[in-house]
Amino acid sequence: MRYIGRVARSLHVRLDDASEAALEVVRSDGLTDSEAVRTALREAAARRRLCSVIREEVRQLAADDLDREEMRVVREQMSELAPSPGD
Repeated sequence: MRYIGRVARSLHVRLDDASEAALEVVRSDGLTDSEAVRTALREAAARRRLCSVIREEVRQLAADDLDREEMRVVREQMSELAPSPGD
C-alpha cells in the first residue's frame, strides 16, 4: 500500500463584519481566503504559545521566594533614593 498524502481538512465558517474585515487585512498581501485563514491561524497559535510561555515564566518568578525578597530590597532602596513628595 502506497501513502499518497494527507487529505486537507475542509472548514466552513460564517464571518461577521469584524472577521470579514480582518480577513481582508490578511488577504491584502495577495493571499487566497484559504491561505489567509491558514496564515492567521498559525500566527494566532504562535502568539498564544508565546503568551503561555510568558505566563509560566511569571508564575515561576512569583513563586520564587528569593527573587521576591530581592525585589522587595530593591524597592526599599529605590524609595530611599526618591525625592520626598514636597520636593
